[in-house]
Amino acid sequence: MGSKFDVVVIGGGPAGYVAAIRAAQNGLSTACIDAWVGSDGEPSLGGTCLNAGCIPSKALLESSELYHRARHDFGNHGIRLGEVGLDLAAMQARKEAIVSKLCGGIQGLFKANQVSSLAGHGRLLPGNKVQFTPRAGEPQLLEADHVILATGSTPTGLGSLPFDGERVVDSAGALAFAAVPRRLGVIGAGVIGLELGSVWRRLGAEVTLLEAMDRFLFMADGQIAREAERQFRRQGLDIHLGAKVQSGERTAGGVRLRYDDRQGSHELEVDQVIVAVGRRPCTGELLDPLAGVALDERGFISVDDHCRTTAANVWAIGDVVRGPMLAHKGSEEGVMVADLVAGRYGHVNYAVIPSVIYTTPEIAWVGRSEEDLKAAGVAYKAGTFNFAASGRARAMDQAAGLVKVLADAVTDEILGVHICGPMAGELISEAVVAMEFQGTAEDLQRTIHAHPTLAEAVHEAALSVDRRAIHAINR
Repeated sequence: MGSKFDVVVIGGGPAGYVAAIRAAQNGLSTACIDAWVGSDGEPSLGGTCLNAGCIPSKALLESSELYHRARHDFGNHGIRLGEVGLDLAAMQARKEAIVSKLCGGIQGLFKANQVSSLAGHGRLLPGNKVQFTPRAGEPQLLEADHVILATGSTPTGLGSLPFDGERVVDSAGALAFAAVPRRLGVIGAGVIGLELGSVWRRLGAEVTLLEAMDRFLFMADGQIAREAERQFRRQGLDIHLGAKVQSGERTAGGVRLRYDDRQGSHELEVDQVIVAVGRRPCTGELLDPLAGVALDERGFISVDDHCRTTAANVWAIGDVVRGPMLAHKGSEEGVMVADLVAGRYGHVNYAVIPSVIYTTPEIAWVGRSEEDLKAAGVAYKAGTFNFAASGRARAMDQAAGLVKVLADAVTDEILGVHICGPMAGELISEAVVAMEFQGTAEDLQRTIHAHPTLAEAVHEAALSVDRRAIHAINR
């Protein structure tokens, strides 16, 4: 291994490994340093997303949904299964196999693209030097023309209720339960809290979510959030809004939580608690004080619109910088920076980054919400279409939810699309493409959609913007 590279990337998650691959594709000698150790004790590329976040959670969401549907819904389809049993160990093993396969795939991509994979810790020193400390062995000094920082984020804990990996766990711990809790508390009803709460509710736990915000899913469009909340409550999720946890203590049988809401003070006894109150950037031991890289007031690495830091030829991408903590956002930043480093054009359209919550129903959105537009004084028009009127959704027995399209009242340009319903995470991509090309509601109206498909709901919502929906009453 040489000690001089065109590019050294610190962090092998969705931002870092993508940046490394694209840099190598651009003909640059590239090394990627990553410190993640998998459940088998061996180095594992992919960061939180592949190892303990996006991928394992989706595996359990899929398995738990199939289990739930086999118990409660298959009879409606004329499928008689008899007694349905749960083999949680097999479910967890399937999840681990998926994670292992995908993480190993990144190593294969590194080899194919001639990226030097370095397992250990990286620290930025002055003058674009990187101290690489391998898992075993002495520290080594690397030099690079460009350094890309992509160390990701870590769960935020509660001072009054520290993680113990058993009764009080973070998102990674919640993906590794060996048994279904009888009573499960979830602090935080955001993306992570809802997804993990849904998994264990489907598998039989009594799930209580304590959300400090007064409004459910405050970051989503209000109409979509209200519909989602209604569906989750129907599924048995016990959601408490404006519930601020004051303290927690371990008891002989579990954990006792104390929280306040508008009705007063309350106590909640649970067997285990998932703390899902947010994530913070990983910068500990990353930056030498003389490296010249500034942090903002929240601990994120300060960057410009193209992810340049305050140090020359040092870049930062992904969860460690401003913006939504989304794997695809970090990946696109990685591509942008690797292209800029190579002297090519690079750009990320931050206004058109989709968000998805992989519950049932799924929730997805891109662009601005109705509340955003009202606050900004933007004249807009809105159209909606309920999945209850979708033949495909009815055939799937998943007819809850709706699609909402927001367009500029004057230019007709699409300003936002919001979906609560089946396969929302896939459907939102149509809106992302349309908005990337500054498409209008009329563009969607005039685009032929196959029948019968879920995508027809997007088409009808676009028609509804101008009160021209065919399969709904226009109001």
